[in-house]
This record gives sequence, C-alpha cells and structure tokens, in this order.
Amino acid sequence: MAQTGLRIFLLISLLLLDQTLSQASKLKARKHSKRRVKEKDDLKTQIDKLWREVNALKEIQALQTVCLRGTKAHKKCYLMSEGTKHFHEANEDCITKGGTLAIPRNNEETNILRDYGKKSAPSASELWLGVTDMVHEGRFVDVNGMALHYFNWDRAQPNGGKRENCVFLSQPSQGKWADEVCRTAKRYICEFLIP
Repeated sequence: MAQTGLRIFLLISLLLLDQTLSQASKLKARKHSKRRVKEKDDLKTQIDKLWREVNALKEIQALQTVCLRGTKAHKKCYLMSEGTKHFHEANEDCITKGGTLAIPRNNEETNILRDYGKKSAPSASELWLGVTDMVHEGRFVDVNGMALHYFNWDRAQPNGGKRENCVFLSQPSQGKWADEVCRTAKRYICEFLIP
C-alpha cells in the first residue's frame, strides 16, 4: 500500500512537473513570439524608411534631369513641353512629371519664362500658364487654388468672360498675360520646386 501511495505520489508529481514545464514553455514561447513580432515591426519600420529615402533620391535625380533638360532659376526648374496640349491636358502632364504648369510670381519669373520660351520654342507665340478663373469668374488663382498676388495682364485683358478661363503668356507681347478658351492647344512650361 505504501508502494501504491508512492506510485500515486510520483505520478501526481510527474503530472504537476509536466504541467509546470508546459506552462513555462508556453510563457517562454509567448515572450519569444512577442520579441519576434517586435523585431518584425522594427524591420518593417527600417524597410519603410529605406523606401522613403530611395524615393526621395529618385525624386532628386528626376529633378536634376529636369533641370539639365530645362532651365534653373532660383529655387525652380522649368521644362518646355514637347508639343501642344489643351490646358487641362498640359496641367495633368506637368503633375505626372512631378510639377505644375509654370506660375510666375513676379516680373523676374515672367521674364525668365519669356526668355526660356523664346529659346526653347521660338515658333510658339503663346504658352499656357498655371493660372485660371474656372472656379469663380474673374478671380484668377493658380492651378493649386491659391490666390495670386502678381498679375501681368496685357492691355484690355482679361477679356474673355465666362468663355475664357485659362491664362497664357504671350511672346509677341513680351510676356504679358491673356485669357483664352481652355480647349485651345498650346505649348506650355512645367515648373518644379527645388527642395
């Protein structure tokens, strides 16, 4: 009987020991799993950071290519279009390339665009600018919807009323602006900000 009691005691002890080891193993596995999840999250964070850096380098490289093909002035690069497009198509083309239609903010920028246009596309007498009054008639803003504080209108311009909502730079008028029907095809200059 003592041996039976001893056997039962040993059996219970082994079961308790097995259960204790099993719980310790599960706890250790949980800690290991949490550590693996944290390591995985850290790796994801590092990979995301590397991708952002790679994309930033690609943007800088693309911008340098644009500046080499176009012209650079102050903190902007300008690139002449290959052909003509309607205003909206021209705007989309510039956005696709990472810029906007050129928006002169002062006389100096207007002169830079005028001179670059004459040099790059001597036969183009009119170049789309990133200026429009499509949203509110008579209130001209840039293509981003921001108010303008500089205008370079030609005499009797703007004169198109509700029909002419897009603005171009006129080479024969030495860079003066005029409004025009947006569906007219013209050459254009894209503008890229240099960080």
